Amino acid sequence: MTDHDQEDPSPFDADADALGAEELARKIGQLQREIGQLQEAVISHAVIDQAIGVVISLGGLHPDQGFGVLRTVSQKTNIKLREVAEQIVAWPADQELSPDIRQALETALSQTGSV
Repeated sequence: MTDHDQEDPSPFDADADALGAEELARKIGQLQREIGQLQEAVISHAVIDQAIGVVISLGGLHPDQGFGVLRTVSQKTNIKLREVAEQIVAWPADQELSPDIRQALETALSQTGSV
């Protein structure tokens, strides 16, 4: 191998390495945010599923009707679906449910043909 076969390091190689590290750090940050969002979505989904179980048990509904009731309660109270679900899941243990959610839940269940 001769001296001509090897390339001299360019002063731009350090910049390329730095840019690569910055890009890698940006990508890692993006992936960490995505992981956090996915973890939150899994937890949220579990809470909503649990609330559907409470609602279908309370109202004697078919499983496919439970989500509709939750969605109606959320819309009528202008409270996020996850927050409604969290309150409904905690309700049996706490024996407390906000009056707005209680009223909307009773109305939604009666309109669904239960209670």
